Amino acid sequence: APPGAPAPGTAPAVPADTVEVTTPLARYGVSTEGGALVSLALTRYTSMVKADQGAPAQLVERGEPLLGLVVISGADTVRFDRVALTPSATEVHATGGPATLTLRGQQGPYGLELTYQFVPDDYRVNVSGTVTGLGAAGGQLVLGLGRGLPNTEADSNEHHRLSAVVTHRKEAERHDFAGLTAGRTDTLAGPFDWVALKSKYFVAAVVSDDSTGGRIAATTVAPRPDAGKRPAHAAVALRLPLAQDGRFTWQVWAGPMEYSRLGKVARDFDDVNPYGWPGFRTLIRFFAVPLRWLLVWMHASIGLSYGIVLIVFGLLVRIVLWPLNQKAMRANTAMQAIQPQLQALQTQYKNDPQKLQQEMFRLYKEHGVNPLGGCWPMLLPMPVLFALFFVLGNTIELRGVPFLWFPDLARPDPLYVIPVVSGLSMFALSKVGQMGITYTPQTKAQAQMMLYMMPVMITFFGFQFASGLNLYWTVSNLASIPQQWMIAKERMKSAARQMVEVKTRPDETVTRTRPKR
Repeated sequence: APPGAPAPGTAPAVPADTVEVTTPLARYGVSTEGGALVSLALTRYTSMVKADQGAPAQLVERGEPLLGLVVISGADTVRFDRVALTPSATEVHATGGPATLTLRGQQGPYGLELTYQFVPDDYRVNVSGTVTGLGAAGGQLVLGLGRGLPNTEADSNEHHRLSAVVTHRKEAERHDFAGLTAGRTDTLAGPFDWVALKSKYFVAAVVSDDSTGGRIAATTVAPRPDAGKRPAHAAVALRLPLAQDGRFTWQVWAGPMEYSRLGKVARDFDDVNPYGWPGFRTLIRFFAVPLRWLLVWMHASIGLSYGIVLIVFGLLVRIVLWPLNQKAMRANTAMQAIQPQLQALQTQYKNDPQKLQQEMFRLYKEHGVNPLGGCWPMLLPMPVLFALFFVLGNTIELRGVPFLWFPDLARPDPLYVIPVVSGLSMFALSKVGQMGITYTPQTKAQAQMMLYMMPVMITFFGFQFASGLNLYWTVSNLASIPQQWMIAKERMKSAARQMVEVKTRPDETVTRTRPKR
């Protein structure tokens, strides 16, 4: 059995009492059986699970205590998590300053003194103590973290998908429960600075203290044999070295993933819930971190609701990018104007790729056209969109925030209205953007396909996206339509001025495009 859980087929060895500890941010329950945390309720956050009816969010699963303690000394395994400990108080209140709770007990020749220090206005708990009776053999601690954080969200599938163990050595590394193999124990070799259990919005972590013997030596993760193909839970235990004199100390941080707090806990702890996909996190984090700060600042400092913040932000992005988009759209118009010449060159030099390339560059230079000028400005909003995707899905300040008919900006629209509106706004933007463009039969077919396919795709994926993300995208599209309309009118006027008739034969005229001077 994992530390903190009764051995299979046995009853508890001693009756256990619970010492209640209260701080302004949380209520802890410390069991006198082993001194483990058997409850941890966050007073400022409620559970979104319907059956909980708005009760405080719990970070300790019932029957799966946090910080169950076992000592290994030579051939002896001392299950202090099954030992009756005597507490220094029956209840503790940490309000005006730090408050401590000490528990003492004996198991054969081994003694344990365990002290918790609770800090007001923080989710940090300092843990220290001493194991006596070790002798020359020394010892090692095995610290149980239970089987994962309990579900606190309305969508249990999303909770299970995002449940993971995160370890930090040189960088944070996430190990999703869903990627584990049922019945197999995985050992993650340290030493680690910290190890954390995470869900979508909450985290419980043990931070090591080098001053008393070193960092976390290893972590074991073990799903049950009947966990299925995508385990939702796994027993997690840490191994920590004991100092020669039996002393130990570490820090527990259990609470919401408020970004402003995480960076103060330990090195890189703000990466316990990394933004982005592996390989792209550096780029997405570059946008996501300041974006999250801006959204929270606009809400806290200006007093705007988060729904209005997303609308204003969508407008601001388009205003900032207006000059670049203007340049890109005009570059696209210039490219469209020389399409007949490009097609003529492609036909003339279809068997000579090198000559074709030379003539194309000559044509670009003659008309002052940059073939890439219309592409990269259009791509600038995409990193912002990807960053917002992760910010809305992982920023606890947006958790459970309603707006209009959305019950939660961080979850999909239950009425599916905003995804449809988002798709329609994409169609309108594309339709206006195609005004005044002269297509060949081939490019016209492609343009028509994109005109309808992209809005359908946006709508389909929007059913799964956070309603706040769809709201931002819709506002961004609608804010772009006036600029598209202005460029389209400019394009049509330019095309009308450039079309001239050139007499080639007495009985025939052709229309060609004259370079704009």
